[in-house]
Amino acid sequence: MQPAPDISGYRKHWAERFGTAPFLPMSRAEMQLLGWDSCDVIIVTGDAYVDHPSFGMAIVGRVLEAQGFRVGIIAQPDWHSAEAFTALGPPNLFFGITAGNMDSMVNRYTAERRIRSDDAYTPGGEGGKRPDRSVIVYAQRAREAYRDVPIVIGGIEASLRRIAHFDYWSEKVRRSVLLDAKADMLVYGNGERQICELAHRVAAGEALHDITDMRGTVFARKATPPDWIEIDSTHLDAPGPLNPPVDPYAMAAATPDAAVASPNTTAAAPAPCASASPAVDGGEKVVRFVRRVKNADRERSVIRMPSHEAVAADPVLYAHASRILHLESNPGNARALVQRHGDTDVWLNPPPIPLTMKEMDWVYERAYARAPHPFYGAANIPAYKMIRFSVAIQRGCFGGCTFCSITEHEGRIIQSRSEDSVLREIEAVRDKVPGFTGVISDLGGPTANMYRLACKSREIESACRRPSCVFPGVCPNLNTDHAPLIRLYRRARALPGIKKILIASGVRYDLAIESPEYVKELAQHHTGGYLKIAPEALAEGPLSKMMKPGVGAYDRFKELFDRYSKEAGKEQYLIPYFIAAHPGTSDQDMLDLALWLKRNSFRADQVQAFLPGPMATATAMYHSGKNPLKRVTRASEAVLIPKGLKVRRLHKAFLRYHDANNWPLLREALRRMGRADLIGNGRRQLIPAYQPAGTGGSPEGRRAAPARPFRTQHTGLPQLPRAPRGRRGPKPV
Repeated sequence: MQPAPDISGYRKHWAERFGTAPFLPMSRAEMQLLGWDSCDVIIVTGDAYVDHPSFGMAIVGRVLEAQGFRVGIIAQPDWHSAEAFTALGPPNLFFGITAGNMDSMVNRYTAERRIRSDDAYTPGGEGGKRPDRSVIVYAQRAREAYRDVPIVIGGIEASLRRIAHFDYWSEKVRRSVLLDAKADMLVYGNGERQICELAHRVAAGEALHDITDMRGTVFARKATPPDWIEIDSTHLDAPGPLNPPVDPYAMAAATPDAAVASPNTTAAAPAPCASASPAVDGGEKVVRFVRRVKNADRERSVIRMPSHEAVAADPVLYAHASRILHLESNPGNARALVQRHGDTDVWLNPPPIPLTMKEMDWVYERAYARAPHPFYGAANIPAYKMIRFSVAIQRGCFGGCTFCSITEHEGRIIQSRSEDSVLREIEAVRDKVPGFTGVISDLGGPTANMYRLACKSREIESACRRPSCVFPGVCPNLNTDHAPLIRLYRRARALPGIKKILIASGVRYDLAIESPEYVKELAQHHTGGYLKIAPEALAEGPLSKMMKPGVGAYDRFKELFDRYSKEAGKEQYLIPYFIAAHPGTSDQDMLDLALWLKRNSFRADQVQAFLPGPMATATAMYHSGKNPLKRVTRASEAVLIPKGLKVRRLHKAFLRYHDANNWPLLREALRRMGRADLIGNGRRQLIPAYQPAGTGGSPEGRRAAPARPFRTQHTGLPQLPRAPRGRRGPKPV
């Protein structure tokens, strides 16, 4: 993996002379106060504008400002006409369009496809301030406002929809959002490196549609350039009954069955390293690869994936495409990907080179006001309230959880800040943020404890194609030393004016037990009574499909946490989170989990059903019934999928076994499963036989509850409070 130019090393654009704005302007009046006659880049976002490094539009805006560009913000515009998109005039370079810190469909709908009444990224938490599929709608309106201005889309919604993807809300495979938005370019992942290069190149006179060599970007083209070597993805991982090849670059002849299963090969002309085989079963010409692709040729090789039309029609091909996409995600060895959509190719360049520590420090130490724009007055923006006293110390996650979008967006290589940079930001929070009482609410990131963890060998890291460094066990090549993080914690809490440093990001407990000293530090100094932890499931079926560790790692962590809490004289508890209805989960798995929860006196107030987000590996399982963690063939492992509203509600009901409204559903299920013995008022039974008045949705069989409320055998643990999941909080774009 070749190093990339330092993003802070560009020669500044001429508009640097205007200096730093207190807030990026949202109106012409603000532009005039700054002395601007126009904006170079205008960012359109589905979130309220909060000038804080946990909000994507603020990071991108401030990074471009530091490059000398004038950046304006259009936040949560009225999308019913193009008028709101003309508020700042046309940008000189391009519109940058994002749905915000969340996919707009996830933001607006629950896992049961019910519309949400609130929006944490909107003043007052008001819902309905952004459209469905915001990136598409905003791009269309921006194009209506200024037809000739280039449009660049980015953020998590664009990142996760950069290729043909299964859309849970419409239950179909949609095209790349690049085409639906009619954008000129899509920037995926954390986009600072791409957006800096792009702005400087466009400012220097390059046409945006001519920029095709930039990593971390997606664009449309009519055909593969003649000097590129095209590799058929089905030769790398064939979705048919095929013996696995010895080497991915030295392909043996495929079987006729595999050739028939390769619908996109007809469009591929024989590459310089390939020979054309005779037609097979109906006239298809299949490209065979008969020699290795030399290292010198890798930069000019592209993998052709099954077309949008093919994956939309065949769920097995969709699972295959998902597997290829995830195998080609390491910046050190990923190749370009191409996928046909009708008569157009959607071309995905390899992922961007991760930011260095110096670059991370530079990004997070821009001139953020660390507050919402004054336009909002005293309005409460819930997402800001949650993170205003938090500090991000890292990006990325090598856990590879199949239901999570962090790896697909931020990558699995950890990008960490220096200790000094983190400490400077803590001091800035202490000195500048109104209402600070001395408590830092979080020092973390996508996970709490991956700070400065990496592969022991750069060469191995660059060659690795594993989707996770910690599943099925912690890789022996992974450095799990938590000493730098422990040192950071100690330095942070020693700062004057800092009373407490809390850790709210999710702790990866299978990593934490590799460093008992870290667990001790966490329990004795950085836990405020409760620490959230995410086993997600207990049974092997769902855990193997989630790529999560077994319950043994959780038990070991709990043992350490309880011991060190007791040594410090503290009564502290773990808050476990679980996902209902994840691929691989049976009714019996959920029953066993409910019994475990009761046995351990847990009453979860907040539970979540699996939501198939675009591009996630678990979503490919949900749609195809296949397991893309292994080679996908038509005869490969079938995955049990809890589909349908009734079964999804049942799995959630098992997690909330203590809620009387769920008891009728659970009684019906227990009788069907032959476990009616778990219905009764005994301590060893899951739910009572009686139904309290006013609960359960049906008056039949109800009677008044006894004077003493039904309780499980209690060990002193109170009912678990509501607590937000760390990885669901605001994340940099």
